[in-house]
Amino acid sequence: MKKKPKAKQNAPRHEEWTVREHTEVLEFLFKVMPSKSRNAVKGILKRGQIVVNDKPTTQFDDKLKPGDHVQIRARVASASIKLKGVTILHEDDDVIVIDKESGLLSMGSKQERQMTAYKQLMDYVQSIHPKNRVFIVHRLDRDTSGVMIFARSKIVQQKLQKSWTEAVQERSYVALVEGIVQKGGTITSWLTEDKTFMMHSSPKPNNGQKAITHYKVLKSNRRFSLLKVSLETGRKNQIRVHMQELGHPIVGDKKYGSEINAINRLGLHANVIKFTHPTSGKVMRFESETPSSFTRGF
Repeated sequence: MKKKPKAKQNAPRHEEWTVREHTEVLEFLFKVMPSKSRNAVKGILKRGQIVVNDKPTTQFDDKLKPGDHVQIRARVASASIKLKGVTILHEDDDVIVIDKESGLLSMGSKQERQMTAYKQLMDYVQSIHPKNRVFIVHRLDRDTSGVMIFARSKIVQQKLQKSWTEAVQERSYVALVEGIVQKGGTITSWLTEDKTFMMHSSPKPNNGQKAITHYKVLKSNRRFSLLKVSLETGRKNQIRVHMQELGHPIVGDKKYGSEINAINRLGLHANVIKFTHPTSGKVMRFESETPSSFTRGF
């Protein structure tokens, strides 16, 4: 008996069944996928991955009869979608975790119509199915690189944002700053924003937002220090303002006091995020390697 040729390792995998009795699509899917949650099954159908007799369907009440052939086709993005400055670290039915390069906006505005991480991911998921969406959970400054989370639905976005403090167990950055930082510590202050969108720090409550930043010295020389920075709060420009307040602005951060741009970019990188998955409850941790330009001088 001839052996079947091995499938290509990277070929999309399809699950398939033959219908034995009269039923409807969603009811049938619940029966053949008992290990998946009902929401996960509905999501597979909604994204157009279900194919009946070689025709895609998204209708939960489509009729099935004995002999019908049902498939779940793997999600495949269009080959024309080329992500620039974005690397997908993880993707499932609820979240997408990316590594964003410096210089790329997380999300645009009415004034900013250029390509953003959000726009690229939207194009990516809609190339799989036109009804797919992504929703931004948190942002990184344009010139900050590193790990970001996007939600696949409004419900997941709101769940993550409302439980952000409890859901995120670790959120750390690597910062290259000017001068010699002698030892680590914690900065607590209240941040306010002026009409020019500059953030200002005050040691006393002043109707601003409380911001807490922990920092630890990893390396230092006569010109620079490399710090590990952990956040208890995630305020706009928080690390940048607190490093300026410390007297050691982030390299390349002219807005907040830097006079040196030795690496031709902002010296701030979001290298770790650890969070509880909003649906499965599983703790997930993602790490992005520190840019080589940060450590070249040590």
